[in-house]
Amino acid sequence: MTNKEQSGGQAYSRLALLASDTERALEAEAELRGQYDWVPLDEADAVVVLGGDGFMLQTLHHMLDTHRVIPAYGLNLGTVGFLMNRHRNANNILARIAKARPIAIAPLRMQAITQDGNNHTFNAINEVSLLRETRQTAKIEVTVGGKVRIRELVCDGVLVATPAGSTAYNLSANGPILPLDSQLLALTPISAFRPRRWRGAVLPDRSRVTFRVLDSAKRPVSAVADQKELRDVAEVSLEIARELELTLLFDPGHSLDERIVAEQFVV
Repeated sequence: MTNKEQSGGQAYSRLALLASDTERALEAEAELRGQYDWVPLDEADAVVVLGGDGFMLQTLHHMLDTHRVIPAYGLNLGTVGFLMNRHRNANNILARIAKARPIAIAPLRMQAITQDGNNHTFNAINEVSLLRETRQTAKIEVTVGGKVRIRELVCDGVLVATPAGSTAYNLSANGPILPLDSQLLALTPISAFRPRRWRGAVLPDRSRVTFRVLDSAKRPVSAVADQKELRDVAEVSLEIARELELTLLFDPGHSLDERIVAEQFVV
């Protein structure tokens, strides 16, 4: 019996199953593996991801790297699980996927020039952060929409977060939580010394943001796109890569939108 027949004709008839290497995720994989007719990832039209947010990000990045993007339905077997659904009722997983709500997210494209003049391009689903590499504070010029907005930001770092990533590092740095459909980006300083009162900005997601590292020989800065780090950057430009849009599947009533709203009332 095929997955489509078991689920009553759901849109995703060929499902792949991926699990992180944690004990809980592997146990869940063993439980599900024999229940359905799973297919390899490169043959699937959707994927079930068992683990936490980190493993979901790893899976989404794999799709971007291999240029084969399919919808992903996550079951939370990690800690926070903002990108995942609740792990329950494994016996009706196909019915849950059939009722799931698709949410589109677009990653940031980071184009960076290092101090040696080389060009690098990375994608970030959560955020791109610039961080000082030594005990010296970083000095960074901030340009938004082609205009210099801050001539010299003296800080430990600065980041740009997507709505999907606004509850991650951005929130820890006291940045704003962005609803998933807000079409906004969060520009958030990390321990800013000057301008001392600047708390960041909320930008339209069509904005192009450029950081230029000042005094880079004395004050080196690294750029991190999700989990990928590039050291000794001279300039970093960021914009939404709409052509690389990804799709997450959420149970009704348990979407990322609801999680983002709920997080703002945690005391």
